[in-house]
Amino acid sequence: MQTSFLGDVVVTTPLIEALARRGAVDVAARQDAAAILTGHPAVRTLVVYDKRGADRGVGGLVRVARRIRALPAEGGRVAYMAQGSPRSAALAWLAGCGTRVGFDTSRQARAFYTRVVAYDPARHHAARLLSLAAATEDAGGEAPAPRLVPGDAERSAVDALLAEVRGPFVAVAPGSVWATKRWPYYPALGAALAASHAVVVVGGPGDRELAEAIIAACPPGRALDATGRLSLLGSAELLRRAALLVTNDSAPQHLASAVGTPALTIFGPTVPEFGFGPLAPGSRTAGVDGLACRPCDPHGPARCPLGHWRCMRELSAEAVAALARGALAGAAPADPAPSP
Repeated sequence: MQTSFLGDVVVTTPLIEALARRGAVDVAARQDAAAILTGHPAVRTLVVYDKRGADRGVGGLVRVARRIRALPAEGGRVAYMAQGSPRSAALAWLAGCGTRVGFDTSRQARAFYTRVVAYDPARHHAARLLSLAAATEDAGGEAPAPRLVPGDAERSAVDALLAEVRGPFVAVAPGSVWATKRWPYYPALGAALAASHAVVVVGGPGDRELAEAIIAACPPGRALDATGRLSLLGSAELLRRAALLVTNDSAPQHLASAVGTPALTIFGPTVPEFGFGPLAPGSRTAGVDGLACRPCDPHGPARCPLGHWRCMRELSAEAVAALARGALAGAAPADPAPSP
């Protein structure tokens, strides 16, 4: 059960793969995130739970529970609660999952759990989620890297999109659901990086205005707007080919981790210690140290509680560009085509 945001679904893939080594795995996920698992070899069935749309309310909960009950479940059904809401826990109970495993921090949902696992705030969330399975792979060491599997359709779409891009490129992801996580200096960063690398802006249709500002700041022909032009798996395939991703603390960094591309993640109101930093080799993080007000929120508030937003405003484009150049100096460009 992983009915949270896209990035959370991506970092759940190590848990899914560990469980798939024991038996069939079905995944319940939100409609806007389920597509990222399409074609994943560790997933038998994707159950879409559109909890804010067609499946909202008690009636929707019961309908989704019936769909889960209809899936084969030899020897009983175990639910691993990768998202700890009471609604998801109730779904597992209604779906006839005799064993329901979740974290001890999910206070309202714990009444539905039959096994409770300690939530370790010091670990990356991918490792925390893997601990739900009490897996032998979970030895308390480095966090396991997530994995996504783009297919032929995604590769073809990216081939067509990048036909006009010459040479190695840096991807930048200026958007975020959380307003205070959006670092404001991406246009200046794009202009600085365009001297050595093409710049490709990634994101959803809602990020187009941010992309236009970056494109306008770059020399003609050195930047490409890819926002809203690819599926989620297509975006992962595009990132796989990038020399580096520069991103806010948002879903694209997890897509990059899942395809092995180094990311430079900009943290403002949040910090990597929350357990959601990049995992690909060569990745780095950037943030303003020494602010007593940082971190201020587990996600990123709609506006700065103190009104100054220093955690982002005081992180200059020059400083991030220097970090990006350092990461690029140690990163080899990806092959344009994947291994068979």
